[in-house]
Amino acid sequence: MAAYRRPARSRFTLLLLVLTSVTLLTLDYRGAGAGAISTLKDGVRDAFAPVQRASDSVFEPVGNFVGGILHYGDLEAENDRLRQEIAGIRGGLYRAEDADRERRALLDQLDLPTPEDIPRVDARVVSTSPSNFAFTVEIDKGTTSGVAVGMPVVTGAGLIGRITEASRSRAVVQLVTDKKFSVGIRMATSGDVGVANGTGSQSELATDLIDPATIVEKGEVLVTSGLQQSQFPPNIPVGQVKSASLRPNALQQDVVVEPVADLRRLTFLTVLQWSPR
Repeated sequence: MAAYRRPARSRFTLLLLVLTSVTLLTLDYRGAGAGAISTLKDGVRDAFAPVQRASDSVFEPVGNFVGGILHYGDLEAENDRLRQEIAGIRGGLYRAEDADRERRALLDQLDLPTPEDIPRVDARVVSTSPSNFAFTVEIDKGTTSGVAVGMPVVTGAGLIGRITEASRSRAVVQLVTDKKFSVGIRMATSGDVGVANGTGSQSELATDLIDPATIVEKGEVLVTSGLQQSQFPPNIPVGQVKSASLRPNALQQDVVVEPVADLRRLTFLTVLQWSPR
């Protein structure tokens, strides 16, 4: 009897499972059991959520690694470009350092001091010129402090002017913009030399003897030339090119220069104890 009942029970269980499956499929298709099926689906989704998060954390680095491999060529090209730019900047710094070494070696050979080597006297501006036609200021140091007529006067930015009068405790500084002021200059880029002259304007200088063939860029720096018997030591910034033009058949360029220092707001100045050699 036991051998006879077992197959019957198995067939009954199989039939019950089939009917249940058909019923669930029918309810899901017709929408009648949407609530129950939806609840079942939500439960399964919630149950598998931790597993999905774990799998994402495992496979996401793999995906990023694969993406990195696919874009490796672009990254390598960008790195090469950046390395070339850095190499160019480094080379420019090396060339600048080498040029500065050569400049100092030449100055030493000619026994010409740099502005940093020259003794100096620091002073304060105590008054400015009451006239718009005389571009001068007065400082609180004079001959007792080592100040003498003809000495250059500078600030941290560059050349301001020169001493034209000196008493025991006071001195008068003629500014670079005064119409009677002139200074030999050198173009920092081309090395061409010329002369910068005051124009009577607080914000402009004019130049002479700039060759027509010289390429003059706006913003280019002009420094003192320091040629033999010059009243100023070499390499002191004077101004920056504001504009440059060439008239037809002219023998020189018309270059307008803006002083490097703000001459309208002078408080502290430095007198260089320099005399021409």
